[in-house]
Amino acid sequence: MPLTVADIQAPIAAEMKLFEHKFRDLMKSDVMLLDQIMNYIVKRKGKQLRPMFVFLTAGVCGEITESTYRGASLIELLHTATLVHDDVVDESNYRRGFFSINALWKNKVAVLVGDYLLSRGLLLSVDNGDFELLQIVSTAVRELSEGELLQIEKARRLDITEDVYYEIIRQKTASLIAACCAVGARSAGVDKDRIEQARAFGEKVGIAFQIKDDLFDYGTAEVGKPLGIDIKEKKMTLPLIYALNRAGFLQKRRIINIIKNESENPRKVDEVIQFVKQSGGIEYATEAMNQYVAEAQQLLNSFPDSLYRQSLHQLVQYTIERSK
Repeated sequence: MPLTVADIQAPIAAEMKLFEHKFRDLMKSDVMLLDQIMNYIVKRKGKQLRPMFVFLTAGVCGEITESTYRGASLIELLHTATLVHDDVVDESNYRRGFFSINALWKNKVAVLVGDYLLSRGLLLSVDNGDFELLQIVSTAVRELSEGELLQIEKARRLDITEDVYYEIIRQKTASLIAACCAVGARSAGVDKDRIEQARAFGEKVGIAFQIKDDLFDYGTAEVGKPLGIDIKEKKMTLPLIYALNRAGFLQKRRIINIIKNESENPRKVDEVIQFVKQSGGIEYATEAMNQYVAEAQQLLNSFPDSLYRQSLHQLVQYTIERSK
C-alpha cells in the first residue's frame, strides 16, 4: 500500500488541524470582497506539504511552539501571494483544478489580493517580533523571484548548462522547502548549525522534488501535468539538457530549432520527447534525483530518531514517488 499524506501527517495531525483554524482566522477581512476571496483560497488548499515540513522539522529539532504556527502561516501567506501573482503573469485560469483568482475576479483584484497576502505575512511576523523567521522566508521569496527571472532570461537563448539549471531550481523550488525546514528548526529554538542542517536538508528535497516534476513531462499523458508542457513553454529541464549535451551538432541544432519555433506542433514535441528518451535523459535525471534524496536522508539521520523524523523520511519518499 502506498503511503498517503494522512499516514505521514499522523504525528502532527492535531497540530495541522489547529493550524488550519489559526490560518483561517488570519485570513479574515472586514472587506466583504476580500473575505470572500480569502474563503475561496482557504477552501482550495492543496496537500499542505509546506506546513508539514515546518511542523515535522520543529518536532525533529525539539518542540512545536506558537512560533511554529506563525512560521507555517508566514510561509503559506507569502507562498500563496506568489502563486496568485504567477497566475496573473502566466494568464492561467486554473490552479490545482480550481479556477484561479484572476479567472474569477480579473487581474487587478488578483494582484491586489497577492499584495494583501504579502502584507498579512509581513505584519504577522513584525507584530510578534519573529524577525529571524521573516528574514528566512523573505530570502526565499527573493530567491524564488530571481530563479524565475533567470529561467526567463535563459529560455530566450536556450543555452542552459547543468550548473545554471541547478541554480534555477535551487532558487525557484528548493529555496521555499529549505525555508520551511529552517523556519521549523528556528521555531524550536535550536542553534545556528542545526538550523543550517535543516535548511540544507530542505534544499536537497526541493531539488529532488523539481527533478521529479521535470520527469512528468516525459511520462504518460494521464499522469501529472500535460505531456510535453515544459517543451511547449521552452523550459530546459535536466533530461533535455543531458540529451542535448550528448547529441551531435546537427541533431542538437534540429532539436533546439523545434523547441524555439515548432513547440506548438504536438508531433514535433513528441519527436523531442522520443529524442530525450533514446538519449538516456530519463535514467540520468532519475539517478540525479535519487542522489539528492540519499543526501537529504543522510542529513536527516543526523537528527535524533523520533516519529517526526520517520514521518520526514516518508515525506521525502512521497515527494519523489507522487504521481502528480
